[in-house]
Amino acid sequence: MTGALSEQVLVIGGGLAALAAAISARRAGARVTMLEAAPRELRGGNTRHSRNLRIAHDAPTAQIPGSYREDEFLADLAKASDGRNDAGVSRLLVRASTDLPDWLAAQGAMFQTHGIPYSRKTAFFLGGGKAAVNALYATAERLGVRILYGAQVDSVDLESGAAGALHPRATVLACGGAQAAMPTTMPGFINRGTPYARGEILRAALAQGAAAVGDAGAAHLVAVDARSPEADGGIVTRVDGMEHGMAIDARGARFADETAVTGPTRYATWGRLVADLPERRAALVLDANGIERAPLSIFPPLEAPTLAELAARISADAAVLEASARESGRVARAPFYAFPIRPGITFTCLGLRVDETARVLRDGSPCENVFAAGMIMAPNVLGMGYVAGGGMTVGAVFGRIAGEEAARHALS
Repeated sequence: MTGALSEQVLVIGGGLAALAAAISARRAGARVTMLEAAPRELRGGNTRHSRNLRIAHDAPTAQIPGSYREDEFLADLAKASDGRNDAGVSRLLVRASTDLPDWLAAQGAMFQTHGIPYSRKTAFFLGGGKAAVNALYATAERLGVRILYGAQVDSVDLESGAAGALHPRATVLACGGAQAAMPTTMPGFINRGTPYARGEILRAALAQGAAAVGDAGAAHLVAVDARSPEADGGIVTRVDGMEHGMAIDARGARFADETAVTGPTRYATWGRLVADLPERRAALVLDANGIERAPLSIFPPLEAPTLAELAARISADAAVLEASARESGRVARAPFYAFPIRPGITFTCLGLRVDETARVLRDGSPCENVFAAGMIMAPNVLGMGYVAGGGMTVGAVFGRIAGEEAARHALS
């Protein structure tokens, strides 16, 4: 990336937020360049692993059944963030979500209406996030957005919006959080998403005085199979079905009530519970009955004819494991099975504070020409919590806002 940039708007990132920003800015009349750190075959950030968006709607639509009022959405955000979300930015997100499916459909994304779990709160992409990413890239290319792959950017000047030798009139930061860097400082964690969300721009912006929001030590976690790849495993690596067996720590002792948490929140709950263990290592143990009821996994279970032999396979204490089985009452019929577990990082919870035009705030005032969208600013509305489909909605809504505002500034 050398030489002068003729484009008026620079978008840094390659997921849904970046695509929404680039398409919106281009449709507003600006010349746009988009820098994706990943190679073309891995483009799309965490959006590649997503499925759905959270949408407010008063009545059934073509993409989503039932109704989910704006006040319900706001209440869910307040609960998830423990009341730490920015009220104005959150209201803007909820209000702008109402026409999001139609806008995305106009950009080429398609939605699935059959053969999916009933949800009155979320709309599902047909083919998942990867298909949506491909459709939006095709639209961006057709509109004339210049897309550069393998274009790593480590810092953006908050005064000018410049990124190295590139000097656009407006810059949109849509490069995700810092989850790819977390396992290097906190061993035992697995990055579920893109390995390119390393947080360099976030840290550089904070070093220049950008206002922070969220918590540097927090992350959204789920329990994943310990055999998952170091990055990019996505949703299919989750471990589920604790209520059909018992969850044990590294020694073989139960550490939580397996039946206490149900519904979508169970994923994050188990992620936190495993992360809090001293060795950040656990296992789901099932008997012959439990394995028949547990959800399918892409990883085969570890199997043994006795609990003692299973303990050897997962490096647990046989006597402790057998005592745990007696205590649980759900693990009694041979053969026995285990899925090793580690905490998996979805995204980190530190971001840049923005105003309602998606401008990055610095020293109490908005930057003139630097905007942010997606997970790099999501803690403004999610705090340190999460709601299903919320990340994609944040990316698409604030990507649109940032792109339109950036184009307005660049063309003024």
